[in-house]
Amino acid sequence: MNKGSKSIILGAFAVILFGLLSFSGSSLTYAESNTCVTSQCHSAMGKGKFVHGPVAVGECNACHEPLNGKHKFKPVNDVAGLCYQCHDKKDKMKNVHPPVKEGMCTSCHDPHQSDFKFQLESEAPKLCFSCHNESMAKGKYVHGPVATGECAVCHDPHQSNFPRMLMADGNEVCYTCHTDKAEMSKSKKFAHAPVADNCTNCHSPHAGEHEFNFKADGTRELCFTCHEDKKEWIAKASVKHGGLDTEKKCLACHDPHFSDYAKQLIAKPVDLCMNCHDKPLDTPSGKILDMKAYLAENNDHHGPIRQKDCSACHNTHGSDNFRMLREYFPPLFYASFEAKNYALCFNCHEKTLVLEQKTTTLTNFRNGDQNLHFVHVNKNIKGRTCRACHDAHATRNLKHIRDAVPFGGWALPIQHKISKTGGQCSPGCHQTFAYDRKTPAKNR
Repeated sequence: MNKGSKSIILGAFAVILFGLLSFSGSSLTYAESNTCVTSQCHSAMGKGKFVHGPVAVGECNACHEPLNGKHKFKPVNDVAGLCYQCHDKKDKMKNVHPPVKEGMCTSCHDPHQSDFKFQLESEAPKLCFSCHNESMAKGKYVHGPVATGECAVCHDPHQSNFPRMLMADGNEVCYTCHTDKAEMSKSKKFAHAPVADNCTNCHSPHAGEHEFNFKADGTRELCFTCHEDKKEWIAKASVKHGGLDTEKKCLACHDPHFSDYAKQLIAKPVDLCMNCHDKPLDTPSGKILDMKAYLAENNDHHGPIRQKDCSACHNTHGSDNFRMLREYFPPLFYASFEAKNYALCFNCHEKTLVLEQKTTTLTNFRNGDQNLHFVHVNKNIKGRTCRACHDAHATRNLKHIRDAVPFGGWALPIQHKISKTGGQCSPGCHQTFAYDRKTPAKNR
């Protein structure tokens, strides 16, 4: 090797060494100096908060293929195909998000770097609203995940086997957070039909103008969207139930989700009624006594009350009859007899009780075979109504016989006594009347 050759080799070596020494003092490593990420070109690449793996290690050629060895690259036409070389496919389930289905991964993800997790183009829900209508998240009340931009709590952004890209089927999505309702769905006997079908029948999953994201006022108006018959009934009833005008309205008595009692009641009917009827109440038709105390003091309860069912006689949504009774019942002591006047009683009791003059089987209230119910009730003039002798709720006496009955401005004492085969009464200032089933009594 001559001196000229040696000089050329040494000079080249010096240039290379000088280059190495220069780069060792910069922020770029030698590996980086051989990539697109240089101070002269793509200097900002790889500086984001979240950097795509190939970019982070300077492997630009993992995605970009050089063309003819020059500073040109083949266009990336199949974006999804390129992504799927490393990432699992996201288009295999029943429902695929349209951008994914169309292979537009980069419509949501930046392929190089981003300030947002998963290299998203922007934060959620702003990114979602680049396609979806932002008005769905506008409202006085906003669902928690929407309010915090966590759309992906409920929706899978790539693919799903469930409608609307949901993470699970129907209510199961809701139950991932609302675990109390999930437990109730398993432990309670009755489920409200809309709840069993889908929570979104009543609640907006995004936002709304009503508390709990109800689609309408949840205390009554929402109920009326299904229960149109009750809406009409309550509106036209002349005798209103005060409970329906409380702050909770329908929810004062009904649980809108799950219950152990029929009709979605929040307690047994009688116990539920006693939540309000535990004190005297003023009504347009007069005072109602403290029914809870009255039932406690009088142990001979009427059958419906023993069965815990006030609604057997009273329509709890309102009525055109006195005291919201389901059927007409004479409110007075005396009434001319008509069978239809006792329709309420005849829902349970046989009509023949007051239609047959003679009997040995219909009732024990008879003198021999003379039916004393017929004698008292079945009259054109001064027919005694059932309330003349019986209390429809409770008494301390057998057969719900009153101690006294309101008569004008007087509590008329009945003074009823029972014997083994009959009994007697001395109503007010009248004489004593006796009856006996075996040996008929002779009364004046």
